[in-house]
Amino acid sequence: MSAVPGLVVVDKPAGCTSHDVVARVRRLAGTRKVGHAGTLDPMATGVLVLGIERATKLLTYLTGADKSYDATVRLGAGTVTDDAEGEVTRRADAAAVAAVTPERVAAAVARLTGDIRQVPSSVSAIKVAGQRSYARVRAGEQVELAARPVRVSRFEVGALRPGHDGDAAVLDLDVRVDCSSGTYIRALARDLGADLGVGGHLTALRRTRVGPYGLDGARTLEELAASFTVLPVADAARAAFPVRELDDDEARRLGHGMRVAAADPPAADGAGPVAAFAPDGTLVALITEQGGSARAVLVLAPAGG
Repeated sequence: MSAVPGLVVVDKPAGCTSHDVVARVRRLAGTRKVGHAGTLDPMATGVLVLGIERATKLLTYLTGADKSYDATVRLGAGTVTDDAEGEVTRRADAAAVAAVTPERVAAAVARLTGDIRQVPSSVSAIKVAGQRSYARVRAGEQVELAARPVRVSRFEVGALRPGHDGDAAVLDLDVRVDCSSGTYIRALARDLGADLGVGGHLTALRRTRVGPYGLDGARTLEELAASFTVLPVADAARAAFPVRELDDDEARRLGHGMRVAAADPPAADGAGPVAAFAPDGTLVALITEQGGSARAVLVLAPAGG
């Protein structure tokens, strides 16, 4: 029996890679056609969206979705990886850490909120001359990545918790971040520590949302092993995109790759695709509407008639 196409929202455990999760779901689903909509670091937990069979075609349009995270930032030390797995590269003295007040943190956080330019962590998966940046760093190279625009729409900080890492004074803070795709939470921790003059890195990271898919709909690998179910393609698309209901002729034309008239009023603001459904509820295509007409950017249902 062939695998059922759809999305699986996994609550990824710590200590495994996103590829490990994909491999496990391939076995559970009985197909090799499984992909993900954006990786999580091994230390990170939380929402990892996977597509199965023809639902993998949706992933391209989900990787750019906004995301939400809960994280713990440790101020007082910087690391080569900007997280707790990397070697410590600097430590602040106890007096500098003690001088970090809630008011100073709030001011620094404000400077990292909104539309900003961020230099990604050097251990990111960004390619440099054909090789992943993290591979170059692990080989001992110095890698400098270019800053890129990102949007941090929420950066909330909880209570500041003074503590120690060995003999060194540190200050831990729990944060919640809503951000655009491509934002590195490790880089936010690094830049927050740099702004405050004490260094900073992540000690915990949990992704709580990718687009419309949150932890409330996520399942652990153990739960999936006990009962493997998927979110049907049509339901996944209705959750993620604006929706246009088609008539029979429009469904047939889009299924054949032909254009149809744009909806009036438009189904979306033109910033992204629209999920177009046949009268029977079948997801026909993802479409874009522009200049008075609509065209399919991805056909998902076989063309009829």
